Amino acid sequence: MPAASQAGPFAASSAATLTVVIVDDEPLARQELAYLLEDAGGVEVLAQGTNGIEAVDLIRAHQPDLVFLDVQMPGLDGFAVIKRLLDKRIALPQIVFATAFDQYAVRAFEVNAVDYLLKPFDRVRVLKTLEKARARRAAPDAKAAESPSEAKLDTLLKLMEEQVQSPRLAALKNQRGKIVVRAKNRLLLVDQREICFASIDEGEISVVAAGIEGHSNCRTLEELIDQLDPDAFWRAHRSFVVNIQHIREVVPWFKSSYQLRMDDPKGTEIPVSRSQTKRLRELFNL
Repeated sequence: MPAASQAGPFAASSAATLTVVIVDDEPLARQELAYLLEDAGGVEVLAQGTNGIEAVDLIRAHQPDLVFLDVQMPGLDGFAVIKRLLDKRIALPQIVFATAFDQYAVRAFEVNAVDYLLKPFDRVRVLKTLEKARARRAAPDAKAAESPSEAKLDTLLKLMEEQVQSPRLAALKNQRGKIVVRAKNRLLLVDQREICFASIDEGEISVVAAGIEGHSNCRTLEELIDQLDPDAFWRAHRSFVVNIQHIREVVPWFKSSYQLRMDDPKGTEIPVSRSQTKRLRELFNL
């Protein structure tokens, strides 16, 4: 999207255009933010994405100055995007988190030197964010400021886990029972005990239960796990959560790894990540 032709509040303060990528799974939020950025002047929105997986690809492809990143998205949440970029050694742009969370949680981001925008977006706040981004880009140590350390990332991940809980998710934690599964244009209420396993692929969560295969409306596997009984369900792999009661067989694999053969009709085999091998041995006294 080209920058606005009108001179905005920051057009005179910097001759260089600030390049931007927007990633948010809400179309209206993306449109609103793109409009506000274009109206500010001196900003070029290079691309827009709808989930964390797209965020990584867009950042790698476009190398923008600034990324507006939703905190909660399908596939990878906002913090997981940063971790994936660091793991892939992709240069980090300046990151601005967009969130609907309350002001107290948002302030925790600010303490950790990560800017934020609270939804619904406010024009004045967007302008302040752009001003901050331009100041950082102009600073001699701008690159250091844009590259969080592993320690800082760990802090952010803990904040995500411990402090950033939407009221809806908090309520779900106290309502463990049936899970909604979409199957053949129907919304089915499935007893947790009947769920065999769930998996995530390209941001979509599949659920396999007794006589049912469908999809969850949850946006991340973490969100689904929040609804499940922690005594019965175990995240054996980053892409799979299994019901321990539905494991039919533990299959030794190469290089001291294991796979789980489930009791669904297909006898699905699920990998156990190396980090979860110890937990597997504890569960079944291997």
